[in-house]
Order: sequence, then structure tokens, then C-alpha cells
Amino acid sequence: MSDLFDYKKEMSQLRFTENQKKALAEAAAAQGRTAKRRRPVFRAALIAAVMVVVLVMGSSAAGILPAPVDVFAPLFGGAVAQTEVIDKIGHPIGASDSAGGITITADAIMGDEYNAVIVYTLSRDDGERFFPEGESLDNRMLMIGGFGGASWTRGGAHGGAWFVDEDPDDDRIQYVETVSSDVSLTKGTARAEFEDLRCMAPEADRDEILYPGKWKLRFEVDYEDCSVRLGGGETFSQDGINFTIDEVTVSPIGFRAAYTADQAVVWSNAPSGRVDPEDARQTHRYLDNVEILLTKTDGTVIDLSDSGGSLGPKDGVTVCVKGQILDEIIPLEELESISVGGVTYKIPHN
Repeated sequence: MSDLFDYKKEMSQLRFTENQKKALAEAAAAQGRTAKRRRPVFRAALIAAVMVVVLVMGSSAAGILPAPVDVFAPLFGGAVAQTEVIDKIGHPIGASDSAGGITITADAIMGDEYNAVIVYTLSRDDGERFFPEGESLDNRMLMIGGFGGASWTRGGAHGGAWFVDEDPDDDRIQYVETVSSDVSLTKGTARAEFEDLRCMAPEADRDEILYPGKWKLRFEVDYEDCSVRLGGGETFSQDGINFTIDEVTVSPIGFRAAYTADQAVVWSNAPSGRVDPEDARQTHRYLDNVEILLTKTDGTVIDLSDSGGSLGPKDGVTVCVKGQILDEIIPLEELESISVGGVTYKIPHN
């Protein structure tokens, strides 16, 4: 598989039975964690990896650190302008832990104030092929337990994760984690915990453990915020709700839109883990239904309306946040504008 875009395409063609879907849903629900008084909405890429809690401490030293451009370019674009962005904002990590014959290493991180992406490498200590002969990411759905990633904030967050295998015959695969937060991500001490790498074949009714183990990492986060801030006070109305845009931030790797609705959302008392139809309708009104369009200088329009986010009532209004990591790095000089609920902001190039 050459990159994450090919992997997503291949995985979208897999089909699973109802029992498989139930097992996957239960696994994803077990990984999800929400902050108090928040209703996060998750847009995970292939498997959920939502981190809003403080994780258990622990790490071990790694060897030579890979250059961030070597880590991110194969996944998010390797054009000259894209690698220049990586060189500016990418930071090596190198924290690792070993268990059950597998070493997990946090290779590098890049991000802006509210969004970050971390790439991990999972490798076999004996150097043998990572998957059994004849198997690969093409025919196996992978899941990893524990908290499934890193956390270093106290605010609400959402995100996703997926696996990438550039060479099915070697001893390693990559795990890409994205995080979008309500609070700044640029500095902090990150703690990550993983447990039991599991896999599921399309014809199977349940998953099985491929590599058992528990892995704990700890590393310092300190990278440059590359975002520009736009807006503040502009309004739009839809579906009987008046919205005020608080702030919009855009960077080469992601965006965040914060806005306030003039009505307080009212949640049902549905049991934990179940989505009430009325709650889903409210989420659609306040979050999903707000259109976010990112326009490039060549005229290409990227629809980000289904980005994840959070919303919650506060003093008679509803505070809403949407944001995500982009599928590719887009230098700011290649971005023309971003539109939130029909309000358009030009993106400065200086």
C-alpha cells in the first residue's frame, strides 16, 4: 500500500457481517472517552481513537530519531512546498516501549494550536514479517486497545486513527493518530497507552489478538503553531437558530471553527453508550448542518462540513466547535478562503 489514501480506498471496499459490525462498534465504544459536560461527535478514520483523558505514565528510550519529513511526507504529501511545511513544524519524538515481541515508537508530531497528528511505528523485535504470510492490511481490519493514542490536554477532544503498511513484506507498520482539541495542543507532556493489537478478517464473526501486550509512552510536546486566525463577531442564521462566529483558525494541516448558537441545546436522558434520535437531530442542527468549505487558489473546494466537534449548553446558549486534520498538507499560499455557515474569510498569505 503506497500511502494512507490508497489504504482508505481499499478498506472502504471491505464488507462485514452484522456480528462483525457489532464487535467493531463495541471495540470503538470501549476506546472512546468524553470530557465532563461535553457531547463530542466523532469522525474517526476507519477506527476510533478518541482521547480526552489523562493516560498512565511510562516510556522507554528510542534509537536514532527519523527526520519528520521522512515520517510525514509519504502520508500527507511530498511536494516541495509540503516538505517545507513539514521542515518548519514537524518535530521528532522517539519515545518507545516494547512488549510481546513488538516495539511501538512515537516517531514524530506536527500540528497547529488545536490540531495535531502523530505517527507511530509498530515493529517486530525479531525482524520477521509483521503479518503472517498471505495476510496484510488489504484483508485484515486492525484494532488496538487501551486508550489507543496520546493525551496531553484537559479539554474536550475528538480524533481518529488508521494503520498504514507501505511494505507488506517487512517487519513494521505505521499507526497515524489525529487529535483536534478545544484547548491549545502546542505544549505539554503526552502520555499514551496501547493494549493488544487485534485483527479481524472479512469472513470472521469476531476479532482475534494478533499481538498481545501493553505499551506505555511518555514524551514532551513542543511545536510551532502555524495557523492564522480569522473572524470574530460575524453572524449567520439557519434552521431557526442564530449563530455568532467566535473564531476561525486555518493552517496547512487543519482548521478549527468556534461559534455560539443563541439557543441552549437540550439533551435527552438516554443511557450511556446509546444515541437518542432527538439527540442526533440536535447534533445535526447545531453541528453537522453548519457548512464548512475550504477553497484553494486553483478553485478546488474541500467540503469539511462533516468534521468532528463538540457542543454544549452554557448560560442559555450553545458553544460549538468543529475541526479536523486535513487529508493532505496544503501550504497557506495555496489556500484562498474558508467559509463557515456562508460567511467567507480570505486567508492571508503573509
